[in-house]
Formats: sequence, C-alpha cells, structure tokens
Amino acid sequence: MQSRPDIIFIVLDTQRADRLGCYGHETAVTPHLDQFARQSVLFEQAISPAQWTIPSHASMFTGLYPTTHQVTQSSQSLGPDTPHLAELLAGQGYETIGFCNNPLVGILNNGFKRGFKTFYNYGGAFPSVPHESSRSPWPLKRLTSAYTQFLRRISYPIQNFFGQSDLAFRISLNAWLTPLWSKYANFKGQNARSVRDVSHFLRQRDKRPSSKPLFLFLNLMETHLPFWPPAEFVNKVAPYMQENEEARRIMAAWNRESFRWPAPLAEPLGELESRVLSDMYDAEVAYQDDYLGELLGVLNGRANQHNTLTLIVADHGDGLGEHNFMGHAFVAYQELVHVPLLMQWPERIARPERVTTPVSTRRVFHTMLDAAGCADCGLDEANELTLLHTVNGRDPEQNTAYSEIYPPMNFVRTLEKNQPDLLESYRCLAIRRAAVCGDAAQPARKLIQVDEEPDELFNLTVDPLELQDEMAQFPEETAVLHRDIKRMAQTAKIKREDLAAGTAVDLDDKQLRQQLRSLGYLD
Repeated sequence: MQSRPDIIFIVLDTQRADRLGCYGHETAVTPHLDQFARQSVLFEQAISPAQWTIPSHASMFTGLYPTTHQVTQSSQSLGPDTPHLAELLAGQGYETIGFCNNPLVGILNNGFKRGFKTFYNYGGAFPSVPHESSRSPWPLKRLTSAYTQFLRRISYPIQNFFGQSDLAFRISLNAWLTPLWSKYANFKGQNARSVRDVSHFLRQRDKRPSSKPLFLFLNLMETHLPFWPPAEFVNKVAPYMQENEEARRIMAAWNRESFRWPAPLAEPLGELESRVLSDMYDAEVAYQDDYLGELLGVLNGRANQHNTLTLIVADHGDGLGEHNFMGHAFVAYQELVHVPLLMQWPERIARPERVTTPVSTRRVFHTMLDAAGCADCGLDEANELTLLHTVNGRDPEQNTAYSEIYPPMNFVRTLEKNQPDLLESYRCLAIRRAAVCGDAAQPARKLIQVDEEPDELFNLTVDPLELQDEMAQFPEETAVLHRDIKRMAQTAKIKREDLAAGTAVDLDDKQLRQQLRSLGYLD
C-alpha cells in the first residue's frame, strides 16, 4: 500500500503570474521558481477565487467560494462547522505546522490557524518564531522567549482591533504612521528568515524520521507594498534607481502613503511612476526567488522527495496601475486573479507539463485531501475536484474557473473619507464575479459581471492584458458565460445555507476591552 505523501503548501502572497519567467515574463529574475516549474505541472490559467488575502485564503483552506464560506471581510471568521484543511489533515494523522508572514492570516482571530499543532507567525509587533531562530545569545533565549510571549498576549488583541476596526484602520493609514507599522510592526513579516527556518526544520526533521506524514504551510508576503528589496536586486532589475533621484522620491512616497495602495487612480500613473512601481515589484519578486532557492534545494534533496506533494500558489496578484487601479481590492482583472500554480508529486505525476485548462486555486484544498487519502472526511468533493483529474485530461469543472470580488469594506470606508468621488465612478461598492473558460482547442474567454449584470468580455488568448471588450461582438459567448456565473453563484448560495460561516469577530470581548483600556487605547 502506498504511504501517504508529505504535503508542502507554499503561498506566495500578492504574486502575479505574469511576473515570473515560467509564465513568460521576459525580464524576470526568477531562476529558482523557473527551475521548479520545469520539473512540475504548471497551470497556465490558474484563477484565484477572490482578489485579496482573507477570502482567498479562506477558499484555499476550505475549498469553498467566498459566497459559501462568507469570510469576505477582516471582521469575519470561519464558522465552527466549516472544515479547515489543517484540521482535516490532523485528523488523518498528519503533523501540521505553519510558518506565516501575513498578519491577516497569522494574527487576526479569524479561524485560519485552526488545526495547526504548531503555527509560527512572523508578522506583527512581536513575532512568534522557532526557538532555535532566536537571535539572542543562548543563555538569554528562554528569558527572551518568555518576555516575548507575554508581550504577544498583550499585543495580539490590539493588533486584532486595528485590523478589524474601521476607525483604527483609517488612523493606521496616516502617511506618518505607515513607515512605523510597516517596518517595526513587521507588516510584511520576516520572509527570508521564515524560509531559513522552514529549511532548518525540514533538515532536522529528516534526521529523526517521524511516523507521521507532514503538512507544512508557508505564507510569504515579499511582493506586497511597501517595496524595499535589497539594493542587490534593485540594481539587477532597476539600476536607474541608484542615479535617478525623482524615481527614488516616487517610490518613497508610495511606500509612505498606504491609503493609495488599494485605491482607484484619480489620474493614470505617469510614465516614470508606472515604471518605478513595476520594476520595484519585479525586484521584490527577484529577491523572493533568491531566498526561496535554499528551500527548493532542501525539498529536492529530501529522502521522501519522491512522495512529497508540493504546491506553490499565490492567493492573488496585484494591480500596478492597470485599468486605473492599484492594489487588490475592487476588480476582477487578470493582474489580480491570474496567479501562479505549480504542482509537483513525482510518485503520482510522471512528467512535467503545462496545463492550459482554467482551474480554480480553491482546488488545492481538494487536491491535498485526496492525496492524504481523506476518504472518510465526509467530503465527497475531495476526490471529485482534485487537480490530478485536470492533469489527466478530465477536468471536473468543464474547463471553467470562477472568481468572486467582494470589496473590503474597511478600504471602502477609507475611500469614503479620503476620495469619496472615486467610489461611485469606479463602482467600488459593486460585487463582481468573473468566469474564465477555454481549453487547448478554444480561446480562453473571460466574462466579468458587475452586480449580476454582464460588463466586459475578453479573449485572453489574444488579449491577455484585457484591453479590448468584446461583449458587443460576441453576444452568444457572453450569454453562455453569464449563465455559468449565475449557476455558480446560486450553487454557492445553496451550499452556504448549510454553514454557519462568516461569524463576526467579537470586538466587544471584555478582556480585549480591558487590555485596550489599560494601554490607553480606550477611555
């Protein structure tokens, strides 16, 4: 009988597919991910079920679309009857461990850490990291660890408050405060350090073989604003930054003015501004690839490498001025929902290949459960929706992938205060849905629906940047995809009725209020 595989699940937070060499970016500096891709199944049209961190992670952890799991805002948490990937794998005897850099996943009390026996969080004011990762001299490690745990118990409720309170969120976006929380509160985590710790963990674990298979989750947040990659990578990608004072001033302004990160643009970016943001994003991608090289080398050299399922995916992409939007808050264009998805499992996948069929990245949930032999989890869809079916030419979702775009209301309320005129003109309160459909024989077409009405149709095969709306020319294709989206939305709503998902996080918790009051945050 085949033993259950180790499962390595790596999420590259905010990583666009089109900025990796393996996805066709001609100037990408991504040799390690490109090499991994050459040994893997690469899904050319992987589509995220949502456009930002919280609903996308909730979908990958549950296999459900946002309408069903209902975790579409930072003030919501997974309901108790919504099975979490780590819980299900732990129930199958897996050792479950997480290494996370995004505070929306690692700090907020939203149920995302359920099922992990060990969960290290590198974001926030007082990160929790492996004992051996501490930089303190060994005699002080225990004292330092105890003190940090004490500070963490105090700080986590406060950080939850800032993440879930609209007023606190708006205050935090002040340009003078942004450099403080983004750097000193580890907004982007400590990504390179976390990769070193994962590599060390795997080396040490392999020295003392465990009877349990491993499920390891890693979230990296390198490519999110603010952009401050090491000079080595800036010089590789954007050498002009060294001499061009105006370019440096532009980047400094964007790093400071966080209220602009998720907003529509009142005016299109200037030529230099667009180039700086694009190139600095690519420099972050190059830096991330560089330190990932150590981990990918460790994975390739493990004794159990042949029976290890490794999935590398992004939760969403990022807008860099395309379609007059920055960030990843409001729209369903490809720069937000088209993400990398690489899958490697030598035991079951005989050869590397590129799959053109559109697939939803929420199906990583089903793929991992099916690999773990989770036949008794009560989830019939685990076997039905594994990505292995698509690899073998039998796509269970009729070559179609969907996205649901629920606007993050804390960003909406920030716009209401700072740029209210943009809310209506850019339809920032609208719920958008999109469907991408196609196969090797047919062009990939994409319909975007706004508030349940067809809005734009694109031929992604010839127009990957989504510049030419074809709704008027192709009414039949529009009608078919519109029916598909309506059917998907209705199915998601029916499934929702069986769940108590989307539970509101209780900000009125007595202990939380006492801690905030003792520190001067409340009267």
